[in-house]
Amino acid sequence: MTDSGSVRYELEFEDTFDAGVLDTSRWFPYHLPHWSNREQAAARYELGGGLLRLRIEQDQPPWCPEFDGTVRVSSLQTGVFAGHEGGRIGQHRFSQDAVVRQAQTDERLYTPQYGRFELRAKATDDPRCMVALWMIGYEDEPHRSAEICICEIFGRDVQPGRALIGMGVHPFGDPAIADEFAAETLDIDVREFHTYAAVWTPDDVAFFVDGQHVKTVGQSPSYPMQFMLGIYEFADEAASPHGSYPKQFTVDYFRGWRRVAPEGDA
Repeated sequence: MTDSGSVRYELEFEDTFDAGVLDTSRWFPYHLPHWSNREQAAARYELGGGLLRLRIEQDQPPWCPEFDGTVRVSSLQTGVFAGHEGGRIGQHRFSQDAVVRQAQTDERLYTPQYGRFELRAKATDDPRCMVALWMIGYEDEPHRSAEICICEIFGRDVQPGRALIGMGVHPFGDPAIADEFAAETLDIDVREFHTYAAVWTPDDVAFFVDGQHVKTVGQSPSYPMQFMLGIYEFADEAASPHGSYPKQFTVDYFRGWRRVAPEGDA
């Protein structure tokens, strides 16, 4: 049990990646496969030494070439929701052209509403890559589609001892949320292990790095959200040479705490 001000939190989700296999009761190892298919959207990863290594490999295909060009992704998520094949209903419809190419069985593995969440991980300085932990609305109703980005780190923004770390909220289809996102400059080496956290309440979302408060956004999505944890590679012709493979996002643990009502509250 942890305390944050007058609110108490109880651990409800923890993965320290100590097992030799991914726990698929917690993680869905595909990136938005309804807009593509499970074969192309499958995450590439390895587990060992208590670490998860999400990888982009040289022979890996683009995850969704029809709608997202040459972008390659290895990402885990904690839920999936989509409509029928050929339709336009599905989580995180990132392109106006996107239609469901492969129907999915809806799953809610971990979709909390409010809480405290923390990742310990190493980013990459590869200029073609980005790593991120973000939350999206489960989107069983179209307006439940906002994003809380806990950390987003582009390799091109990484220097020894300094990096830009994106954090904040995006509305997507939620009319109650205004875009409030920025890349914050922090004097840390993100190629080493650091913790990235958010405390999401009914009133706001506060962001932390290594336990230090960075900022608070005075908005709050009011519905269940799922987690997206991944590495992305973009075809940036200016970022040459391509660098060595595999490109890697190393994760030590992810934890989630639920809010516990004070004694005496209904």
